[in-house]
Amino acid sequence: MQDTQRTLAPTAAYTPTDRTVPTRSAQRASYDKEVVHAILDEGRVCHLGFVRDGAPVVLPTLYGRVGERLYVHGSTGSRPLRMAGQAGPGLPVCLTVTLVDGLVLARSAFHHSVNYRSVVVHGVARQVTDPEEKRAALDALVDHVVPGRAADARPANAKELAATAVLRLDLAEVSAKIRTGGANDEPEDLSLPHWAGVLPLRRGYDTPLPNHDLAPGIELPGYLAEL
Repeated sequence: MQDTQRTLAPTAAYTPTDRTVPTRSAQRASYDKEVVHAILDEGRVCHLGFVRDGAPVVLPTLYGRVGERLYVHGSTGSRPLRMAGQAGPGLPVCLTVTLVDGLVLARSAFHHSVNYRSVVVHGVARQVTDPEEKRAALDALVDHVVPGRAADARPANAKELAATAVLRLDLAEVSAKIRTGGANDEPEDLSLPHWAGVLPLRRGYDTPLPNHDLAPGIELPGYLAEL
């Protein structure tokens, strides 16, 4: 069975570029903003790649989306945050998010694969200096972990804000890539006595565990009970 691409109604799309058009399996690529946003909103961790002292560096980190912008945060002393400081031209980066939906088991080792949804963003990350945008970005980061959490936690105080830097990356040079379906075995392998198919993976939440020092009488918030 051939892998298929999701068919969605036409919507606004990102413009393909040399960096966002895959050299392999181009039929799996999507530039549909609705598709891209859905993947970004479902993901939890991104990988932020940049060049430091002539060598590539890739860091896993949390992120949040507000419209056509992504935000990541870190200590004001971290290298990527300093490199993207307001006095410079910004930091060229490549940010990726991947969701694995299933393990594809083929009759041959060569054709084993995974079903996935991924997003790759190229651009220049710049440090957020506007206080209102910075607070909104941090709220988005918290709410991306668990929707509704930002309103149910103490906001950062002046000292914490001073120690935290936020990077903004505009969604402009963006692509999604998606694989669905089963194994693509060679015709001569179809009669082999090996099971082939997809082992679906699921993401979910277990029962919340209260902190040992939680004050008596604090009930589980509704937004957690509904997960």
